Amino acid sequence: MSVFKLKLLPHSVLLALYGSVTLAAAPAAVAQTAAPAAQEAFIPSVTVVGSRRVGNASSVDTAVPVDFIPMTKATEQGGQFDLAQVLNNVSPSFNSTRQTGADGADLVDSAALRGLGSDQTLVLVNGKRRHTTALVNLFGARNRGNTGTDMNALPLMAIRNVQVLRDGAAAQYGSDAIAGVINIELKKNLGCESVLGYGQYSEGDGENWLASAYCGVAVADGVLGITGEYYDRGRSNRAEEGNPRIIGDTKAQNKTLYVNGEFPAGPGKLYLTAGVQTRDASSAAFARGGLGSDDIPSRNSAAMYPNGFVPFINGDVDDRWGTLGYRWQLGEWNADLSQTYGYNRLMYNIANTLNASIANRDLANGGKGISASQFDAGGFSFRQATTNVDVSRFYSGVMNGMNLAFGLEHRRENYKIFAGEAGSWIDVDGVGMGGNAGSQGFPGFQPADQTDAKRDSSAGYVDIETDVTDRFKLQAALRHERYSDFGSTTTGKLAGAYRINPQVLLRGSVSTGFRAPSLQQVYFSSTFTDFVSGQPLDVVLAPNGGPVANAAGIPQLKDEQSNSATLGLTWSPTQALSVTADLYRINIDDRIVLSGRFDADNYPALGATLQQLGVGQAQFFVNSVDTKTQGLDVTVSHRADLGAGKLNTFLALNFGKTEVTGVHAPSALTGFEDVLLSERERLFIEEGAPRRKATLGFEYALGKLESALRIVHFGPQTLGTFSGPPVPNQYYEAKTSADLSFTWSFTNKTKFTVGGTNIFNVKPTLQDANETDNGFKYESVQFGLNGAALFARLSHRF
Repeated sequence: MSVFKLKLLPHSVLLALYGSVTLAAAPAAVAQTAAPAAQEAFIPSVTVVGSRRVGNASSVDTAVPVDFIPMTKATEQGGQFDLAQVLNNVSPSFNSTRQTGADGADLVDSAALRGLGSDQTLVLVNGKRRHTTALVNLFGARNRGNTGTDMNALPLMAIRNVQVLRDGAAAQYGSDAIAGVINIELKKNLGCESVLGYGQYSEGDGENWLASAYCGVAVADGVLGITGEYYDRGRSNRAEEGNPRIIGDTKAQNKTLYVNGEFPAGPGKLYLTAGVQTRDASSAAFARGGLGSDDIPSRNSAAMYPNGFVPFINGDVDDRWGTLGYRWQLGEWNADLSQTYGYNRLMYNIANTLNASIANRDLANGGKGISASQFDAGGFSFRQATTNVDVSRFYSGVMNGMNLAFGLEHRRENYKIFAGEAGSWIDVDGVGMGGNAGSQGFPGFQPADQTDAKRDSSAGYVDIETDVTDRFKLQAALRHERYSDFGSTTTGKLAGAYRINPQVLLRGSVSTGFRAPSLQQVYFSSTFTDFVSGQPLDVVLAPNGGPVANAAGIPQLKDEQSNSATLGLTWSPTQALSVTADLYRINIDDRIVLSGRFDADNYPALGATLQQLGVGQAQFFVNSVDTKTQGLDVTVSHRADLGAGKLNTFLALNFGKTEVTGVHAPSALTGFEDVLLSERERLFIEEGAPRRKATLGFEYALGKLESALRIVHFGPQTLGTFSGPPVPNQYYEAKTSADLSFTWSFTNKTKFTVGGTNIFNVKPTLQDANETDNGFKYESVQFGLNGAALFARLSHRF
């Protein structure tokens, strides 16, 4: 397992921010302070991502910054009910915004680090690679053209802590670790606990119900932790009176079960983790007009919806993950053999809809103009199986100690697209009216879109950590990885830490990295019929290597290449104060982007070629963009006695800026870079996340009463418009949100919390609804558009 045990020193600073903290590899780590004083004398070891050293090490030794976020308070007392929202309100480097009006992206909250794409952040669970979703984000203001990991597939109650490695780590962990690594450590302790939660927005909608329980039981001289969770999130709507649209949170019902355990077996330990979640979600698409609108008969039927209608994109999500492994010792060597399996499937059912072409045909044949109102639109799945062998040994006689680790990894992946029923995509009326084919709101996948793609990859790595002196530490890693579909790559990393004096640590790293194109990006295919000059033609998102992409001269996708550097300083002048600051820079070459639509209007020669294939418009995934991301992370933590209680204060800031430094069109598209990457799409890359974010937290404990105030500041964003220049871009002013809660401990086992999130009802800057991505006056940026919410939680430990 690619982690090591970090023992926090007894003199570590103990601070809390909503049950979350930052461990920035400094002498000061952050943890909860509500525990009795006797517990402060000894803090048990915790697992931290970023090193392969086995055994205990002081927190002052780590060479790269790691945010360490205990989840106990977030689970028992927090106002956010899912992991993505918890992290978004705690970690300044973490970005996740709920989308609305973005089709499938409304159903899954993608997460990312440092303003980069969601597929440039690797997620581990107990140190093992977690699979991404089957979904490719095609719409919305975040992560367009990216896949990502569904953070909300894991129940909060099952999580012990989350570690966020803010450093490039592809040489240590492989593909996707360009922006950093998130490791989620699950519980496996004895005892039982439960939480009941309720929340709703101040406008009276978006009700949230949560029931979650964990129980760790003794099994075969080991511990098996079992977590069950039911989470029901209600729909919210911020559309104005008279606006037929529904704008807000999707409706979602999650049922989740996870087990996590470790048991002695022979000379070593057997460990296992298994989890499954089913999610029934429903997102509202754009509204279709009724009588008197242009939508009849092109997108509506007067007989079915005379007053217009809102189609619902319903998604059934099935997510499974599991690891089975064995750890043992061979003399002085530590060995770990594991098999990890991940699966994600999303199937669409479109309700409150119609196929207008079927209704038109029915009307022409003397009927009333009726079609079915619900369709199976198909969907997709992604499967990943990873086999790991990791070996390590510590040599105490080499300098001041050297840890040598090496290992092998083999990964198998499978991506499928399933066609929907014919009514979800077919065009049968033959009239020259655009937009009437398929289920309104979301046309189904056609038989031509069906895919069953596979690939495998093999990797080997070596990792060396050396304490050169008692003040100076070096870490080096080298990894070679070969993919069956695009070739091989080799990456490396060098990191070091030097303790200038007992209070100050200087640290830094340089590394190269890569991200393999996901199977979703290579093989995703979507087709629907539109009319061009009165002729029915397909609008295609063409898979790489297919006839349409080949006709357009789109080359085979290859890996993104990166190099990154960090330079940081930690300062802990007293046991009560800790400061960290880390500069970073990440250059990425050949980023994979989703192109704009090419047709006969913006590229006549290519448009003519496409029309010969029956295609009116086409877009592609292509390696065409270079970017530079640079910024600064700062954390400050302090604890103090205030009156008869204890006050903990924490400040964390991220300043980051991503710039597109080059657009390299394939030779066939040279001269049409503005179509390949429009200004609007460029701004989604550069400013899909705020360029600064800060969290300021205060927690005060006095007897049985605890209070917490968290202030989260989101910097400004600039996004493009549909019309493009000379229409001015959308500017979103900086906004600041605040959360407040109060917790009463009836006993040391039972707590009741009430509070509010975004208590001042702050919303994004108003925009022209005709120019936003979701067609509404508020875009899904910064912290979302729903406004203030109230919540209550009751927690009990058995």
